[in-house]
Amino acid sequence: MPTPTTPPSAVRRTLRKLGQDIADARKRRGLTMETVADRAFTSRKTLSRIEDGDHRVSIGIYASVLNALGLLEGLGELADPASDELGLSLSSAELPKRVRPKRK
Repeated sequence: MPTPTTPPSAVRRTLRKLGQDIADARKRRGLTMETVADRAFTSRKTLSRIEDGDHRVSIGIYASVLNALGLLEGLGELADPASDELGLSLSSAELPKRVRPKRK
């Protein structure tokens, strides 16, 4: 199945928000784009694309920028099973009604 070249609007909107949040975090820390790009081992142009919410930038580069800003831990919590309410309710729904001992 081929991958779409443009992700759904919800994805683009979320990446734009993430990019703006990254730009705000950089500015709150008083860091230049050049400094953050150097710390993230990327170019200033790529950092600019991230701050614009470009979906073509790899998640690894997004992670490197978050790490350079001290925000990487939040990325690791995004899909944490403990906060996946839908997943928890679905797995709870699949629990058996009764549990019987296995026959020998």
